[in-house]
Amino acid sequence: MSAIEGKVLVAQGGGPTAVINQSFVGVVLEARKHKQVTRVYGAQHGIEGIINEDLIDLTETTTANLEAVANTPSSGLLSTRMKPTKAICQKIFKVCQAHGVRYFFYCGGNDSADTCRIVNEEADKAGYELRVIHVPKTIDNDLKVTDHCPGYGSASKYVAQAFAGVNLDNRALAGVYIGVIMGRDAGFLTASSALARKYPDDGPHLIYVPEATFTKKQFIADVKKVYAKYGRCIVAVSEGIQDAKGRAIAEQFTGGEKDDHGNAQLSGTGALGDLLSGWIKAGTNIGRVRADTLGYIQRSFLGCVSEVDQREAREVGEKGAQFAIGHNLDGSVAMKRVGNYAIEYFLTPLHTVAREATHMPKKYINKVGNDVTNAFLDYVRPIVGPLPHYERVAAPAVKPILSKKKK
Repeated sequence: MSAIEGKVLVAQGGGPTAVINQSFVGVVLEARKHKQVTRVYGAQHGIEGIINEDLIDLTETTTANLEAVANTPSSGLLSTRMKPTKAICQKIFKVCQAHGVRYFFYCGGNDSADTCRIVNEEADKAGYELRVIHVPKTIDNDLKVTDHCPGYGSASKYVAQAFAGVNLDNRALAGVYIGVIMGRDAGFLTASSALARKYPDDGPHLIYVPEATFTKKQFIADVKKVYAKYGRCIVAVSEGIQDAKGRAIAEQFTGGEKDDHGNAQLSGTGALGDLLSGWIKAGTNIGRVRADTLGYIQRSFLGCVSEVDQREAREVGEKGAQFAIGHNLDGSVAMKRVGNYAIEYFLTPLHTVAREATHMPKKYINKVGNDVTNAFLDYVRPIVGPLPHYERVAAPAVKPILSKKKK
């Protein structure tokens, strides 16, 4: 097949990450190397910007500017939560056709992959040569086929460091601390809090993810057990924890509010943390109980980025451009782990990633459902990379005199 001459269009969708700009810049810089690419456009606000023709020309944007944006968290092209219906995707195709776009790259999660699938089908129906590439990203780490997702490593690094700090605080002033972490259906991000542990009594002492059934009775019993052992307890919990019937615990206490995709609103509220704190206060004699909801701060925290995540996010963008422009292929860029830790990139059909999400394997969750296994730690450590070191005072105890017990 001969090379297709035309324009490139790149966009970003869904929740921002600390490294999604690496991906879009990777697409742009690689695309500008190919002679058949006439212009490189970016859509502001994702597919919403495309249908409104809110486009910018990146063809002559300086490399220095693009590299600076690449190292900046969040979505440099701005994002959208618009759900990709068939009608919207048909309009996206019409805009691509009108502007002479022959290569479309969309950085996002499974909804973005579905957008790519439908746009690709519309182009095929019309007999219009349009290469469509889904460039993966999501802090939830729940895309199918790929070993992991760009964006996850940096969000995990933030979560791990946040809980390491909480652990130091909690050891100084003991009590129960509950941290609610993003993750509607997958617990990968919450599970990464386990990386905060260094000493045997370090928290988080309990980790709860959506893939394991959550009950009030077991939760209170778990906290009591940990508190009796250490005199304190740190809990990491996914916003999407579910009961035995598969209903989100938070959904029962958020007033039925829905997000832009019609799902029960789980984030943006402290309801779950307040509920769990209330259970502990009512079910134990523990007086000091606190809860935080990490919220958006996990996604684009400035200065807390995994170098591995940065590099891989750049490479999925570059490889996407190579697959489409250099090899006339459509699909979703995926990663395969090889050896001790190396990544090979390959292209998987769009339908294998579109819409449906994946979950944490059972081997990553302990049998009780309140912690992760060593298998998970082996999986996540190379993605997150090195964490800051912290130490405890190393000194022998002085024998008491006044409080010495009488024999």
